[in-house]
Amino acid sequence: MDLEKETEQQEAIEKKTETDGIETAVEKKVLVNTKKTLRFQGREIILLGTAHVSKESCEQVAEAIAEENPDCIAIELDEERLASMKNPNSWKNLDIVKVLKENKGFVLLANLVLSSFQKRLGANVGVKPGDEMRAALEEAEKKAIATVMVDRPIQITLKRAWATNSFWGKMKLLSALIASAFETETISAEEIEKLKNSNEMDAMMNELAEYLPSVKKVLIDERDEYLAKKIWTSKGEKILAVLGAGHLPGVERQLEKLSKGETNSDTSAISEIPAAGIGGKVAGYIFPALIVGLVVAGFFTGGAISSLEMLLRWLLWNGSLAALGTLLALGHPLAILVGFFGAPIATLNPVLGVGLFTGLTQAWIRKPKVEDMETLQEDLSSIKKIYKNRILRVLLVFILSSVGGVIGNFIAVPALFTSLIN
Repeated sequence: MDLEKETEQQEAIEKKTETDGIETAVEKKVLVNTKKTLRFQGREIILLGTAHVSKESCEQVAEAIAEENPDCIAIELDEERLASMKNPNSWKNLDIVKVLKENKGFVLLANLVLSSFQKRLGANVGVKPGDEMRAALEEAEKKAIATVMVDRPIQITLKRAWATNSFWGKMKLLSALIASAFETETISAEEIEKLKNSNEMDAMMNELAEYLPSVKKVLIDERDEYLAKKIWTSKGEKILAVLGAGHLPGVERQLEKLSKGETNSDTSAISEIPAAGIGGKVAGYIFPALIVGLVVAGFFTGGAISSLEMLLRWLLWNGSLAALGTLLALGHPLAILVGFFGAPIATLNPVLGVGLFTGLTQAWIRKPKVEDMETLQEDLSSIKKIYKNRILRVLLVFILSSVGGVIGNFIAVPALFTSLIN
């Protein structure tokens, strides 16, 4: 009896082990099976979802190309990133002064933080960010298959993300970028592979949409549309598109719309930096108008002395906090002075920004060196290294002085109004 019972228990264990094994295999297959074939009007479009720092994705790309033998491979890159991938040392030609003058400080910071974050993720699993895209390019070259870069230029994407955000949205975006620069949590290869699972990805997209809806629209939704339209216009009867897994659902929806004639393949509307509307242009002059108006009102209600006191109070709030921001960035003393005196000028002229003044001053006095270029991405992972790297210090001066000046104005205007009515 005991022998029979023991035998039954053993059989039950074996069955459970077998079942668990099957479930695990099925689950694994579901997690990594992000390849989808779509057929439209005699054409075949194969969407292959990848994780950008996944060794398994690199293997899947090579396998898919060998298996499908497409006429064309559409790759989630733009021409600029392709050039950077082919010439990884091109960033050594970075001109920080030119970056600031062209008002690209935020774009550069975002680029650096994102690439640094991906690089750290890739280091955990032994791959470089974008290796699956490199694999696609290499396999295409071996087999003489045409390739097309179908992503929107990163500069346009980041500029649109910044331009379409409110002030508080910009602050949230900036804080999220800075926080990710110091993220120390390691992610395993298994966790990275799970990111290709639709449920995991949907949860992440929903979280992003809730926290920064305008950023999600620009980074995900608009790019889904752009990618789909560029894939749609790619030449060939059979196209293999290598994309980040998060884009697959949106790209598929857009391709369906294109096939039904519900939309066209024009991407011009999402390829431009949105110009400030009337509201945006007016908003740029609100603070100058308020400050001037309050100071003038102070003259009529309290005389010249009252007006002068209000003016000095604004100068102190605005200039002091811009200078404090520069100080927190450990800017040069001259840059701190420039922040103090430059902030009021920048406020009264919305075309300029105090960060431009302080950043250029810092770059002029503490000129970046070659070693600063060479360790740019690595230095982002440490506060100490950020302050040591002259390029990153310039960016820090640029950003913190700008934020300080804006906060100073937000404090000064209510303070002036209170002085006026008391």
